[in-house]
Amino acid sequence: MDVQLKRGILDVCVLTVLRRGDSYGYRLVRDVGQIIAVSESTLYPILKRLEAGGLVTVYSVEHSGRLRKYYQITQAGERRIRAFLDEWRELLRVLGQIEAEVEGND
Repeated sequence: MDVQLKRGILDVCVLTVLRRGDSYGYRLVRDVGQIIAVSESTLYPILKRLEAGGLVTVYSVEHSGRLRKYYQITQAGERRIRAFLDEWRELLRVLGQIEAEVEGND
């Protein structure tokens, strides 16, 4: 799979999981992993990129004497999910036309 395409999919998977509610890294690895394989070493750069892009915000909560970072989806993150879905619908439409053309000429 193309690296840029996979990056976009992973970003949206993380955002989609965050739509369920705020979450922290370890739980996100587990929850996103139910959709697509992801490791901690992959997840944290994604979270930094999403934060830098204004798609998530971060806040800390004390847990067992340590601060735990929680991630929350923003309105921009919600819009990114919708834009991603629109892009995929268009891609599927184009692929359908290509497939029909190829299959029709066999």
